[in-house]
Amino acid sequence: VQLVESGGGPVQAGGSLRLSCTFTGRTSWRWIVGWFRQAPGKEREFVAAIDWSVRTTSYTDSVKGRFAISKDTAKNTVYLQMNSLKPEDTAVYFCAADGTLIRSSWSMATEYDHWGQGTQVTVSS
Repeated sequence: VQLVESGGGPVQAGGSLRLSCTFTGRTSWRWIVGWFRQAPGKEREFVAAIDWSVRTTSYTDSVKGRFAISKDTAKNTVYLQMNSLKPEDTAVYFCAADGTLIRSSWSMATEYDHWGQGTQVTVSS
């Protein structure tokens, strides 16, 4: 399976972007799809995740109320709508997928087997 992210770019603080993560190849109805981000000099951190089959979602506290994760089954695509962006949201954003995760592992990058190449989001003040 391959995951391809798109939709990143430069944006001013307070603006919005929508990231897309499209799957190709073998997929699973049991997918958990997560978005992570990594800023220069920092560890990769969890942003949000969605259960492909039942649409249950999870967010890190710093993005709650500003970001929304969703999916389009027909397009094999997961979206991350990012509103009210802040300079501290600047990072490379990655999507990841795995078919065996339990809920308590959704935020753990090491638990995901499949990763995209990342897309840069730069928020200027």
